[in-house]
Amino acid sequence: MLSDEKILITGPAGQIAFPLAEYLARDNEVWGIARFGNPATRDEVEAVGVTTRTGDLGGGDFGDLPDDFTYVLHLAALMAPDKDYDEAIRVNAEGTGLLLAHCRKAKAALVMSTQSVYHAHEDPAHVFVEADPLGDVHSLHSPPYSISKIAEEAVARYCARQLDLPVVIARMNASYSARGGLPTQHLIAVAAGNPVSTRWDPCYYSPIHQDDINAQAAALLGAATVPATIVNWAGDDPVTVQQWVAYFGELAGVTPTLNVQPIDGTSRGSIASSDKRAAITGPCAVSWKDGLRRVYDELNP
Repeated sequence: MLSDEKILITGPAGQIAFPLAEYLARDNEVWGIARFGNPATRDEVEAVGVTTRTGDLGGGDFGDLPDDFTYVLHLAALMAPDKDYDEAIRVNAEGTGLLLAHCRKAKAALVMSTQSVYHAHEDPAHVFVEADPLGDVHSLHSPPYSISKIAEEAVARYCARQLDLPVVIARMNASYSARGGLPTQHLIAVAAGNPVSTRWDPCYYSPIHQDDINAQAAALLGAATVPATIVNWAGDDPVTVQQWVAYFGELAGVTPTLNVQPIDGTSRGSIASSDKRAAITGPCAVSWKDGLRRVYDELNP
């Protein structure tokens, strides 16, 4: 648990960041920085007790943001839908360096990376460990994402050593809650009678519920080191899209439609080894079925 700390969270209105900010604000002084293009999202963040500031990470514009935070949780990321690699690297990589330099007084910083940094693998059941090769996963929704996040990791590793700032780089897998995430998107589609598309059969992930993310953040910050620690942030249970879509059909009382649309160059599976994370945080408390049932109950009118 973290208490009586001054914590900065980037992108505090995001799917993962907002519930985490709300959770941490119960016992800490939490600040959030983002562009806040939509004033309603800023109001939502402030309503849960977070002090906000506007800023541009890629431009290094932090306005009057203090520099005396004890912990930093850098969750903001640009998922550009086009092929503007320069902008993606400017925001995700350079922006990370500028942020960590601004917050160099912190006890530790968590930089959220992604499962998408791993080089595509032909085996759908391959379990990715932190030392596996990195590479482009050829994401269709954001072509520059993999490369820019690999660049972000490199910058974060440099900052840890150059600034003597303990850093943990956490590679997020399939996070989910009632606020969003890939499993939640599929649940909504199934409940609405819409087809779900996936890239392979089977298509594995290691989904992790928001409650486990909230509970594990403190321990991961405690594992930050110089040089940086790198760890997969994922659930303990490998689950296929086919499995969770079938489960959603049971919950909703419908027969789901699943379309498999292979995408060349992409990983056939995205199972992340949880061994290193479990040694730091202990096991996850929320199983995949319990977590997805909870999301269903929260979203069901």
